[in-house]
Amino acid sequence: MSIDVGALREEVKAFRKTLQENYARDGDALALLHARSNQVDSVLTRLWQAQDFPATLTLAAVGGYGRGELYPASDIDLLILLPQEPNAQLQEKLERLIGYFWDIGLEIGHSVRTIQECLDEAGNDITVQTALLEARLLTGNEKLFSTFQKRLRGNLDPLVFFEAKRLEQQERYLRFNETPYSLEPNCKESPGGQRDLQVIFWVAQAAGYGTTWADLEKYGFLTAEEMAHAEQCEEYLRHLRIHLHFTVGRREDRLLFDYQNTLATQFGLASNEARRASEQLMQGYYRNAKAVTLLNTILLQNIGAALAPENEQMPQGLDDDFQTIGNLLDIRDETLFARQPESILDCFLVMQENTELHGMTARTLRALWRARELITPEFRADPINRSAFLKLFQSERGVVHEFRRMNQLDILGAYLPNFGRIVGQMQHDLFHVYTVDQHILQVLRNIRRFTMSEFAHEYPLCSRVMSELDRPWLLYIAALFHDIAKGRGGDHSLLGTVDAEEFCKSHGLDNEDTELVVWLVRSHLTMSQVAQKEDLSDPDVIANFCRLVGDARHLAALYLLTHADIRGTSPKVWNQWKGKLLADLYYQTLHHLSQGEAPAPQGIIAERQAEAMRLLRYFALSATVHERLWKQLDTVYFLRHSAEEIAWHTRALHYRIFNNQPVVRARLHQEGEGLQVMVYTQDQPDLFARVVGFFARAGYSIVDAKIHTTAHGYALDSFVLLDIEKRDNNREMLAYIEHELEQRLIHQTPPEAPSSGRLSRQVKHFPIKPEAVIRSDEKGSHFILSLMAADRPGLLYTVANALAAHGANLHTAKIITLGERAEDVFLISGGDLQESASRIRLETELMEQLKV
Repeated sequence: MSIDVGALREEVKAFRKTLQENYARDGDALALLHARSNQVDSVLTRLWQAQDFPATLTLAAVGGYGRGELYPASDIDLLILLPQEPNAQLQEKLERLIGYFWDIGLEIGHSVRTIQECLDEAGNDITVQTALLEARLLTGNEKLFSTFQKRLRGNLDPLVFFEAKRLEQQERYLRFNETPYSLEPNCKESPGGQRDLQVIFWVAQAAGYGTTWADLEKYGFLTAEEMAHAEQCEEYLRHLRIHLHFTVGRREDRLLFDYQNTLATQFGLASNEARRASEQLMQGYYRNAKAVTLLNTILLQNIGAALAPENEQMPQGLDDDFQTIGNLLDIRDETLFARQPESILDCFLVMQENTELHGMTARTLRALWRARELITPEFRADPINRSAFLKLFQSERGVVHEFRRMNQLDILGAYLPNFGRIVGQMQHDLFHVYTVDQHILQVLRNIRRFTMSEFAHEYPLCSRVMSELDRPWLLYIAALFHDIAKGRGGDHSLLGTVDAEEFCKSHGLDNEDTELVVWLVRSHLTMSQVAQKEDLSDPDVIANFCRLVGDARHLAALYLLTHADIRGTSPKVWNQWKGKLLADLYYQTLHHLSQGEAPAPQGIIAERQAEAMRLLRYFALSATVHERLWKQLDTVYFLRHSAEEIAWHTRALHYRIFNNQPVVRARLHQEGEGLQVMVYTQDQPDLFARVVGFFARAGYSIVDAKIHTTAHGYALDSFVLLDIEKRDNNREMLAYIEHELEQRLIHQTPPEAPSSGRLSRQVKHFPIKPEAVIRSDEKGSHFILSLMAADRPGLLYTVANALAAHGANLHTAKIITLGERAEDVFLISGGDLQESASRIRLETELMEQLKV
């Protein structure tokens, strides 16, 4: 029989279009999957029959295609089953058939095996065994296929299969960092994706419990309500994956930034003042993924318990309500929570109190999951339950574990409804890489680590401050509420204080503790902003911050929360430089609070000069070594630089103070990662642009810059640099920077623009509208330029050129990179900045030039 490959190709192509049109009209996901599977069945059967194969051969569908579910761009997995090894003639025919499959536009994944080869492969590879378990006859020898199925089933040990799939799932989770909450999850393979649901059915099928949710309900693994919930989760993922395949036009299961806005529109979502449409889409996905992971956990534990009953271990009583089976917590009676709803929170308290417990039994998890509906306004108002919830914060152990468990089981969101609203809520702000609820739990974890001796080497200052803080559990409450108002619109710090105050008062905290928690929620961003954006060498900055914190207790609590908060946003955001800035602000404020009043600037200068002289004596320099340089320096220089920096500059320049040649000195940063670079040369208009261009081309970002002009017209500039690529070669770069930058300054090489580099996809698809604001400082002598823009190579070079074009002098620069977002602050003066119209023009130019 001949076959018209071209006609079949057109048929396949036309049917794809029909599928998309039918789905757009009816929105029936399952009908689409079955329709595509049926159409492929028809095409493959006709192709097979046209080849005149021997009647002993069999063509079978396996994997997802075997289930009769084919997504628009999914691979088509086939098994060609042979009674024996093929001869050369048959091999040639099979190869021609596979060529036809590809010619007509079908992406085929195939295997050609005998029954014994199938059994051998299945025995060696659990993935192969799983695919074969779903085999479905398409055409060919039914007897051979029936024999294959019987032998495959005969070799299947349900318990061994269950353990193998459980281990395979653990490995898969590790590939995706064990979280459903990545910014660009794989809706098929990531935790909480379709694969988690398929694993449930695979182990159920292997154990003889059926292949549908209805079958699992019949065997008692699900209630009718839970079955409906499971079906909703599965249907959501079906629609999402179908839309994704149609949007991309090929097989793609990752929810990349490139597609999130388009998918959000297809799901009928629109951006509003509080949240982007893509954020709403991803919150729906994360909530679904959370429910799927919970379903997977509970049902696998239940199926595992049915295959290997836990009652083989004798229960050990804890009290009238709870017992242990092995190292798992178990409820004595499945009706416990319906009879005594207060026992819901007791579960987690018992976990905290018993160090030998490592988890909960399947029936306990299942009962807790069902009991979330029992947490009503009356439950939340009950003094017994309020007391129990407060005790969860006050425990000596298990605080983070149990709050995470409560969140996973939806108990936390049920008890604190406002927390429930931010579960799964992502922020595409180029800064946070966790959902709001996961970020909050990360912050809670970080604060908790400050109390543990095993982390003292990692957080020495935080550990010491925490050990001296009374009632440290108040910080856990502040952490839980600090971002609880995200996504409501408005200032989340202010909105969150309402929730925090209501919680504290209703749970019986006294006025002093309530005030601290509420103040921390309201002020949780302040210390970071002051440390990173303001000049910590300015006594007025420290004095103002002292007035805000008021006392040492508030300072300590805010320092700890701020440190934990920054570290809990993204692994990319924290660095030692940020840690140093926070620590400097903490120490200076504590010193100010202990003194009772701000020291006079002259007193600070005299103290720093005396310390600098003490340091210089270590190098056997004369007592007058400093005089020539210091005569050229003003009060501002001594206020902005530490004694150690003053000594370093003096040692490097004392004999070259009137030398016309530029001087560049570089060293490893004394108190953190990165490099410190000093540049000394005759002042010139484009100096800053030239220097920042060089650093950017060398692969360094500037995180701090102090720009000073001496009395005799020389620039004395200091920079702190971090390696963008973390190449771990800072020591080798010192000589390169000193020599190369000196040569460029000697020969007055024109400024070199750094490579523009490649923007991340996140920046491309979720761009930040640049902001540039110039305002007068409190003294009226300088201006403060605040910038916010998407971070990218050359950003600082662009700013430097714009300032130079307006004749502006730069005095200090605070360069803050928050993930993919830059928030920079510059102290500037001179040029045409005194004119309001010029300042507006500079703001406009910067916003235009910094657009992505």
